[in-house]
Amino acid sequence: QVQLVESGGGNVQAGDSLRLSCVASVRPASHYARGWFRQAPGKEREFVASITGSADVFRYADAVKGRFTISRDNAKNTLYLQMNSLKPEDTAVYYCAAVWTSSTRQSVTSSGAYRYWGQGTQVTVSS
Repeated sequence: QVQLVESGGGNVQAGDSLRLSCVASVRPASHYARGWFRQAPGKEREFVASITGSADVFRYADAVKGRFTISRDNAKNTLYLQMNSLKPEDTAVYYCAAVWTSSTRQSVTSSGAYRYWGQGTQVTVSS
C-alpha cells in the first residue's frame, strides 16, 4: 500500500522560512511525478508546485514563484518544499501527492491527476 507522510509544518512569522518533507513508499521513485498542493480554510485545494520523476522539470503557482523551491531525493524517496519569505496568505494545510508516469519527464500539475496523497501538514504564518 502506497503511503505518503508529510512533515515540517508549523507556526511561523511573516518573512520566515520552513521546509516541508514528504516520504513516499512508491517504487521506482523516478517514475512518479510529485507535487505539493495546499488548502486554506474555506477555499479549494490549489496547486503549489510539481516536479518530474527525473527531477529536472519544475512547475510553480504564480503565488509562490521566487519564494518556494520544490526538490526531491529519489534515493531517499523524499520530496521537499523549501518555503522562504512566507506570507500570511500562505497559511494552509499542505499536501504532497504522487502519481505514476510512463515518462520520467512528465509534469503533472492537476490535482485530479494525482493518485496518492499524504495526510497534510499545517502551515500557519502570522503577520
